[in-house]
Amino acid sequence: MDIEKQIEIIKRGVVDLVTEDELRERLHKAQKENRPLRVKLGLDPTAPDLHLGHTVVLQKLKQFQELGHTAIFLIGDFTGMIGDPTGRIETRPALTKEELLANAETYKKQVFKILDPEKTEIRFNSEWFEAMNASDMIRLCAKYTMARMMEREDFRNRFQNNIPISIHEFLYPLVQGYDSVALHADVELGGHDQIFNLYVGRDLQRAYGQEAQIIVTVPLLEGIDGINKMSKSYGNYVGIDEPPDVIFGKLMSISDELMLKYYELLSDISLEELKSLKEGIKNGRIHPKDAKVKFAKEIIARFHSKEAAEAAHLNFEKVFKEKEIPEDIETIEIKKDEVERWLPKLLFNTGMVSSTSEGKRMISQGAVMINGEKVKSEDTPIIDELVIKVGKRRFKRIILR
Repeated sequence: MDIEKQIEIIKRGVVDLVTEDELRERLHKAQKENRPLRVKLGLDPTAPDLHLGHTVVLQKLKQFQELGHTAIFLIGDFTGMIGDPTGRIETRPALTKEELLANAETYKKQVFKILDPEKTEIRFNSEWFEAMNASDMIRLCAKYTMARMMEREDFRNRFQNNIPISIHEFLYPLVQGYDSVALHADVELGGHDQIFNLYVGRDLQRAYGQEAQIIVTVPLLEGIDGINKMSKSYGNYVGIDEPPDVIFGKLMSISDELMLKYYELLSDISLEELKSLKEGIKNGRIHPKDAKVKFAKEIIARFHSKEAAEAAHLNFEKVFKEKEIPEDIETIEIKKDEVERWLPKLLFNTGMVSSTSEGKRMISQGAVMINGEKVKSEDTPIIDELVIKVGKRRFKRIILR
């Protein structure tokens, strides 16, 4: 493919590209030498399941793969034992080797729902780090200074606020950076929060006599609440192994604005199709609900099957028809910065219950539904548009602006 067209595809949804000129030069060189670029993405197997937030960067790796480059999926079984300190205000608890390897096996199965297994190089960074001795590690540490390490914002903040930093946490950026040396990476991918670690990889490659890798970062994906980054701990995630009906319902609940971001970062549609979609929604030619249906079906087809996607769509429509939501349902619009995001309080403030205690009781009894799904927790995320049912006859549509 034409190099400028490749760059246009690579830049889609990207936060950082360090640097575009270097990428263009590397692509020209690779074309001249008739060799693909080596594109590295590393993930630590610190949890057994992947959600859509993880797949943003996997989609970017897939784009490189479809452009004919070598996709290297690096499982950080060694770095996982250190624990990534990125964004942490306290030392991350260490996982055992057995826990990491068990999680790694599920990662391998899940990533091949996105990547082509025949064209993917799967590596573990224990390959080179377990072969190192103490002298090798000391020599690696000598390649970097403490002053540079303290330029990292989260380390600096913890130091200034007298929050402990364990010595082994300083090793994490070094060993992640050395992965790029060991793999001779031309490009490294990561979330925007990983930018410091990716720069360490560039520095170490130069220190070891290699060309510095190009950095490509993607944004952190907001969860279905549209506020916090997607995370199981926030309850705002869409797991790629969740049942199709659950995935469909969650994706239909997101805001129109968030839907377009999901399309840009997660969909396989072309840049031209994406532009047409945005224009169609803006001028009213395409209804946002239809766009959400199409997106939800694409995601389910990717991680399950086309048949499962069609069935989930039919089930979703059937559920909403059977709920008999009244046509004259009262709609309440609330400013986002004024909304109470604790569900019992929201129910009380919108007049659906007489007190927060009643709200908690109705939730515990399974008598509250949001967008056709029974609410299981009073900490359920509050998304931008909700059809809430309390009991048998109390309905309200709540829209956050």
